[in-house]
Amino acid sequence: MSETNHEKNRETRTDHTDHADGTSTGNTPFTWGGATGVGSLPGGDAREAARAATGSFEDFPFLPELPARGPGADMIGRTLGMLVEMYAHVEPSGWRISDRPGRDTRRARSWLGEDLDALEEFTQGYEGALKVQVVGPWTLAAGLELRGGEAALGDPGARRDLAGSLAEGLRDHLADLRKRIPGARIVLQLDEPSLTAVLRGHVRTASGYRTHRAVDRQVVESALREVIAVHDGPAIVHSCAPDVPFALLRRAGVAGVSFDFSLLTERDEETIGEAVEAGTKLLAGVVPSTDAPLSDPGGSVMGVRTLWRRLGLNPGTLAESVVVTPTCGLAGASPAYARAALAHCARAARSLADNPE
Repeated sequence: MSETNHEKNRETRTDHTDHADGTSTGNTPFTWGGATGVGSLPGGDAREAARAATGSFEDFPFLPELPARGPGADMIGRTLGMLVEMYAHVEPSGWRISDRPGRDTRRARSWLGEDLDALEEFTQGYEGALKVQVVGPWTLAAGLELRGGEAALGDPGARRDLAGSLAEGLRDHLADLRKRIPGARIVLQLDEPSLTAVLRGHVRTASGYRTHRAVDRQVVESALREVIAVHDGPAIVHSCAPDVPFALLRRAGVAGVSFDFSLLTERDEETIGEAVEAGTKLLAGVVPSTDAPLSDPGGSVMGVRTLWRRLGLNPGTLAESVVVTPTCGLAGASPAYARAALAHCARAARSLADNPE
């Protein structure tokens, strides 16, 4: 982090607690950066990943995830390692509930500790927005097997226990982060790529011949709200799947929604317009998450500008409403492309701020 950005972030900092919608109880609003990453990066070097995540985004770094290291560093396994009084191990079919912590749980916790140590090293003295990611309760329920091999999603009692354990574990995780990086204003990201499938009853059973029943929208909303409530700052939900339920997420109390911009359709536009007017932050994934030619930074956000015009929104609000990100995590990219994509996001955000029209 440069000293200039440290000073800038000190000027915008307030010591008052933030509301869940990202505003502040003090006179100074929460300051978001213009660009950030989604979460995962290629490779297995925690220090190199932390250097990339902090160096690319001096005003909105993130805690990297490195799934290439193996089970326990993957999205689901990493979050399972945070749970309180619930444990899991790896089976050929995926993660399955356990009676006690074993090697896979210990490995997940060890890798998370390594990642936190690296991030702490590269954020000494940092004061500003910092994004951390965990898997949300519904994608976790769809991805964790009970002892019989079926997903926890199909058992309402197991779903409730899982959401409660996640909330408790997340509370401990956030407290640890605040001790390590006391100047950070933490933005909590819940990764929910399975959320739409859960709502529509498209999550397959273990046999593959049937699907789990759709979960009632109020039940989905309630569990999200329970998990979000443990954080006293802004929370966002990320999904790189089609048909992100923007309205449901707003009701659950999110301050922002992270999504793949290329998957938007005309039917999403009205809910997006309503979200923007209500102050919801849009984390727009516009930079490809796997190796691809990168356009000029202005070209990458041209679709966002066009959407703004189509919705009749004030172009002057673009920079304060939109955070530029890759379309999804960068774990499948080459290391060189991942670094270039992060830098491209930062440049695209500057283009959006300098030339909103």
